[in-house]
Formats: sequence, structure tokens, C-alpha cells
Amino acid sequence: MTDLCFRGARKLARMIRSRKLSATELMRATIAQIERVNPKVNAIVTFLPERALAQAKALDRRLARPRTAQLGPLAGLPIAYKDLIATKGIRTTKGSPIYADAVPDADAALVERLAAAGAITIGKTNTPEFGAGSQTFNAVFGATRNPYDLTKTCGGSSGGAAVALACGMVPIADGSDLGGSLRNPANFCNVVGFRPTPGRVPSYPTDDAWDTMSVLGPMARSVQDTAFLLSAMAGPDPRAPITRDEPGRMFARSLRRSFRKLRIAWSPDLGGLPVDRRIRRVLDAQRKTFEALGCIVEDATPDLTGTDEVFHVLRAVAFATKYAPLLETHRHQMKDTVVWNIEEGLKLDAARIARAHALRTRAFHSLREFMTRYEFLLAPVSQVPPFPVEQPYVTEINGEKLTTYLDWMKVCFRITAASHPAISVPAGFTDDDPPLPVGVQIVGRYRDDFGVLQLAHAFESATRFAQRRPPVAG
Repeated sequence: MTDLCFRGARKLARMIRSRKLSATELMRATIAQIERVNPKVNAIVTFLPERALAQAKALDRRLARPRTAQLGPLAGLPIAYKDLIATKGIRTTKGSPIYADAVPDADAALVERLAAAGAITIGKTNTPEFGAGSQTFNAVFGATRNPYDLTKTCGGSSGGAAVALACGMVPIADGSDLGGSLRNPANFCNVVGFRPTPGRVPSYPTDDAWDTMSVLGPMARSVQDTAFLLSAMAGPDPRAPITRDEPGRMFARSLRRSFRKLRIAWSPDLGGLPVDRRIRRVLDAQRKTFEALGCIVEDATPDLTGTDEVFHVLRAVAFATKYAPLLETHRHQMKDTVVWNIEEGLKLDAARIARAHALRTRAFHSLREFMTRYEFLLAPVSQVPPFPVEQPYVTEINGEKLTTYLDWMKVCFRITAASHPAISVPAGFTDDDPPLPVGVQIVGRYRDDFGVLQLAHAFESATRFAQRRPPVAG
């Protein structure tokens, strides 16, 4: 049963379609795995086994009538949505006491789309309050623990999703990413998290339909399954004005590609950022892997001047847009970092916001021009390995004090500000006891989401770090 839970999503979907495996069998195995492992890690915070099992049985009845069965590509696959995503009739708390009992009356566009593709909702995954901070804990459900070391954090804000994947509790998962919330928890939990080009996956409903800083994206235990999920997620939606016209099925193609003589940039600290020595040791050992793939690897770093200001200002604007009204009535129910983010946004004037937009434009073109020479940029995903689960955030790296609770994620949020696609793929383990996962961040050219997946797949195939299961999962 446990081995079934760790099979690839694409393979499971094929088995269900060909009736070599019933959706009911897969769902029973999934439910058993969640019941056995989730109490140790707290990844799935709303659990709907009866509902999911009923839907799986209904799918099997349809499959028994093949002439009438119209199946989507994800038919029969269990999924638990991030608790920021609206799910009709299912509690959606946003990790906040303010919404502890909130039950939406409509699905988000992402849920509609994946349900139409055949995915079966089995619950919701944990997230920090309003998704703020790359450490998954909140006052409603508590903390989610890293399955490779239960004393450590799983990262965030898609932390519950990453842990559920790593523990075989779901084969696919959704996430969102503003400052690294798909990439960071994937990195901490030895799974794959992909931040696609803004507009690749439609976001609806949202307070800002034109937002290109925060994106939705896929997570899985392999790059191939990540691409498979993206093929169902991506594509235009008239309610989301920035979405791309390209259909999602473009990501269902083979990821095989030759990388012989491909020029890529190697930036172990993305321009002088403090990076924990354990991270450096793991990633330095993997440079030769990219060279063995045929790549020409050169030390090079793009000029991302101004991206720190871009991120802090535009993030603060987003928090003020979404949550300023709540601050007036529910301040006592908000964690201090959320209050700080909102207040920073309310203090901004037009000149500061205009400057941030101008700096972002400059950073985009700087990275775009840099990547006319290099097709990909390689960098750390996080500047530190997983830290104690009781610690809200990192305050210093290698003795260097950090200014805000966000600054240990600069290596991710600088890429966000420059608006290029990026993926976290497993790259090894530290020499801690127990060893802790480390990922490598692969950044691609603007809109070349498929190319990023191809290089990540080649690296994953050459290293196979993702096959190392956490002990807690069995």
C-alpha cells in the first residue's frame, strides 16, 4: 500500500485509465497513508476521506462503462489544496483565526480546472497565516513538521503541500509563490516546486487581477509529474486577464533534450548574499553533474540591483490591498509580521511605489539580457537548510544579521522581482544528523517554462535524489 502511494502521478493515471488499478484502491491506500503519517507531520489540516472515497467509487463505475466515460488526464488522482485556495463547501481558513470557520460558496478557478481534469479532493494542506513567511505554522492548526527531521520546519508557504508529497499522502499538489513559497518548501522537503512565468496559471478570484508577483504553480515528487500537473493547470481563462494563450497540453510532451554545449550561469550566492556553508557544500558538488550533461558552466551573476526594494515595496502594497480592512477590525487576531506587512503598505507614497515599478522593469531587462548569453541560471533555493520548527524565521546567516523576517529568502525573491520562471529540484543532503534536503534553483528565460522543466528533468534523472524517502513515511 505504501509503495502504491509513492508511484508517479502520471503512471497512476495511466493505470486507472487502463483499469490496471481502480481509483478506489488508490484512494483507500491514500487514506491509510494519511491516517498513519499525518499525525506526525500535520500537513493535511482538513481531511475528507468519506467524500473522496465516494468520488473514487463513482469514477470506477464510470470506467466500467468505457463507451460513456469521458476522463480528464488527472482522473482518480487525490489532491489536497493549499488552504489559501477557495474550495466550495470545504473550510478554507487561510491559516487565520479570522477565517477559522469560513466555508466558500464557490471554487477557485484552479480547483474548477483540476476537478474538470478528474482530480479528487481529499482535503486541504497547511499554510502560514495568509501565506506570510516561509515557515508553515499558524494559530488555527499549529506547525507542519519536516518529514526528514521532525524537529525542523518544512518551509513555506506551501509547506503542507510539500510535506504531503514527500510522505506519499498525495501524488500531486498545488501551491502559490510570491517570495519562494513553491520553491522553498520543495527545497526543504526533497520534492519539486515550480514557479512558472506569471500568467501561465490563471488566478481567480483575486484582489488584484493584474498582479504578476504572486503566481500559482505545481508541485510533485518528480519533474515529470510536475509538468504533468502543469499541463492540467495552465491555459487561458477570461476571468484572469494576464493569462497566456498557450494551452496547458504543451507541458505534456516528453522532457527529453540534449544539453550538449548549452551555456549556463553558476551563481552560488546570487551576487554576494550570505549562504550557509552546508548549502554551499551540497551545491558545489553538483556543478560537475551539469557539466556531465554536456553543459558549459560558467561563473556569472546577473545584475539584480534594486530587486530587494521592488519585492519589499510591492509585497507591502499587496498586503495593504488584501488585508487593510481586516486590520481595523481584527488586528488582535493577526500575527505581528502580517500586521507589519500591512502597515508598511499603508505608509507607502506614490513616489515610492512608482520607483519600485521602475526598478522592477530595469531588473527584468537586466536578467533578460543576461540570459541572451546564458540559457539558464543556477543558484541556491534557500540560503539556509531547514531550521528548528519553533523558530519563526531566520535572523542571521553566517553571523550576518538580517533586517526583516523575509531576508533569508532573497535568493528566491530576487528572481520573483525579475519575473522569470524558476524551479526547485532535489540536489542532495547536508551532512547533518539526520541529513537535511537541499535543492538547486534553475531559472529560465522569460516564458521558457518548458525549457526549465527539461533541464530540471535531466538533472533529476542524473542524480535521483528525489527517490530518497523520509523515514517517517515508511
